[in-house]
Amino acid sequence: MKTNVLCISTAVLLLLASASQGFSVEIIAHRGASFDAPENSLSSFKLGYRQNADGDELDIYQTKDGRIVVSHDANTLRTGGVSNLISAMTYEQLRGVDVGKWGKWAGKEFAEPLPTLEQVLPLIPEGKKLFIEIKCGVEVLPELDRVLKKSGKKASQLVLIGFGFEVVKAAKKLMPQHQVYWLVSGDKKKNLYPTPEELITKAKDAGLEGVNLDWGFPIDAAFAKQIHDAGLKLYTWTVDDPKVAQRLSAAGVDGITTNRPQWLRDQLAVVP
Repeated sequence: MKTNVLCISTAVLLLLASASQGFSVEIIAHRGASFDAPENSLSSFKLGYRQNADGDELDIYQTKDGRIVVSHDANTLRTGGVSNLISAMTYEQLRGVDVGKWGKWAGKEFAEPLPTLEQVLPLIPEGKKLFIEIKCGVEVLPELDRVLKKSGKKASQLVLIGFGFEVVKAAKKLMPQHQVYWLVSGDKKKNLYPTPEELITKAKDAGLEGVNLDWGFPIDAAFAKQIHDAGLKLYTWTVDDPKVAQRLSAAGVDGITTNRPQWLRDQLAVVP
């Protein structure tokens, strides 16, 4: 009887430990809950928060007349069905583009005008975050600073990310109150990735809070510890595979970006 009780108690503890581990990592909704709604749309962002994401992630470009719009691509062709180079168009010329009827969304109920960042910011619930990926250059930073300050949201809720190292470095200098992370990818085919030492040196030199890495990086507990020991945080993207998410969570990453926030959170709560 004692043996059976011990076995049951151990199983319960393992279940609780696994669930705790799964929920300790931040879950970030990639372009909103983009598995269930058109990416980078107001519906997708609302759904991301409803699906229990700790934060939504989006991409920004600046229009010809200085407005900040939300789009992954520099051109509206893929998601809007009409070729418009965002940087060469005014907001008035772009506001009628419907980004809710492409691909698998064609014929569905979505009608999604190309959103501005100002339209997204009020959607952030108290205690939640918005990760803003800067897809263009440093020219957007003054307007971005103005829009974020005007939003009334806490600086801790508004996180800046980007692949352009000089851009994120400049963003941190202009907006030191915000957390800023450097997005880094690698060459999966050749299995070539920057080392933790290289990442740490550049991030520290720029005064950044951390790095946000392609999931293909060889991230294990030692890798994560090295980043954390340097006083930096470690996020990763874009993960819809529960086995990969479980491995990254076990390694100790701070956050995982996914197209399916609630689904992935549920998967992480299950004992592997």
